[in-house]
Amino acid sequence: MNLQRSKHLERVVLGVTGASGSLYADAVLILLLKMGIRTYVVFTETASKVVHTELSGTVLNWLASQNQKSNFETKEDLVHLSEKYGLTAENLSQLKVFDNSDFYAPIASGSEGATHMIVCPCSMGSMARIAHGMSTCLLERAADVMLKEKRKLVIVPRESPLSLIHVQNMNVLLQAGASLVPAMPGFYNRPKSIEELANFMAERIIENLQIPKWEERRKEVSWNFRQL
Repeated sequence: MNLQRSKHLERVVLGVTGASGSLYADAVLILLLKMGIRTYVVFTETASKVVHTELSGTVLNWLASQNQKSNFETKEDLVHLSEKYGLTAENLSQLKVFDNSDFYAPIASGSEGATHMIVCPCSMGSMARIAHGMSTCLLERAADVMLKEKRKLVIVPRESPLSLIHVQNMNVLLQAGASLVPAMPGFYNRPKSIEELANFMAERIIENLQIPKWEERRKEVSWNFRQL
């Protein structure tokens, strides 16, 4: 895939919160990068701890373990790790990580920020604060920017069972223009692994970003966990 063709057309924030389901975020991240999409990652403090608990030997786990914020294409260990997912150094050059306390980051601005955002997985606490415009951290501020600028925000809630408060917050977000894609993978494709379930969800999540020519661009990348 020619990254120069799609480079910088979309700038997608991937916000990772402390809910369980780090594998979904990892699958989303890999697919975004394989499509050559400029991707900005923000971890909450709890998210980094959960990622370390749930994952090992993944791109997301590497990012959550480092202080590195950019120039990932120069990190030989990450480049080597990424090869098993079909990622290249050029793919990694499209990646940047922001500190969750950095309100001076460009994604905190409506004029210079991202074009799309995913919060995956989304804890109920983060969802409540986003729904009510709290913006106590960069992740929440970036989500607030998406809503106020009427850009695409996809929330991937990960909780069970749901309380009435959770459902009411979801209703607020839907009315504000966000899309909700609960982490509910399908089984009609007879998945052989949890990685395939995560891949199923990653495609559904990114499909809801409504990126132009999504189907065409998705078919350009090889995405098959059975090869790993």
